[in-house]
Amino acid sequence: MAPIVPSPRAPLDDGPARWYEEGLGWATVAGPPVALVTGERFDVLELPAAAGRGVLRRVGAATGPVALAGSRMRLLVAAGSAEELPGLLDWLEWGGIALDLSVLGAGGRMTAPLPPGRGGSGAPDAAVWLRAPVPGREVESSLPALRGAPWGGGGAPCLARLVSAAAAECHRVRLLSARARGPVAQQLPPQRFASS
Repeated sequence: MAPIVPSPRAPLDDGPARWYEEGLGWATVAGPPVALVTGERFDVLELPAAAGRGVLRRVGAATGPVALAGSRMRLLVAAGSAEELPGLLDWLEWGGIALDLSVLGAGGRMTAPLPPGRGGSGAPDAAVWLRAPVPGREVESSLPALRGAPWGGGGAPCLARLVSAAAAECHRVRLLSARARGPVAQQLPPQRFASS
């Protein structure tokens, strides 16, 4: 009788693509670096990291996974949200105001951060998770979505609240940076009113 030899074990580090595809069910595009396909399971709201930190302070845990890549923060939102952003900004009365706020939707790509616990790549602008998705959980149902949208579950965080906070923080960061690099405001003499 021939001895039974077990199948070889998979390497401990199969790379990030396998973690995303098998653990989360997210589509990837081979790299390096590996990219996540947006518009299928999630969209991405992208803003300056300084504004993103303000958003996280404002909304607390009412976000889905959050990644940081260099000076940009990426908040994962429900698939289909990218198409809603222009109308939502208009409805929130931010339409026409220059904001450093963008979205990645259908057909987009987001650089995949290394899965949690896999160490850093060493590159200063490498994407990292600030709030990582958890394999085995239904990540998509916890992503911010419009309440009445077909993809937005009743328990999902509110996309309108998240976008409102993101727009306010992007505007605040823009004003602060303009003030920091602009000329110092001149002191105007006090106004004098004639007495009657």
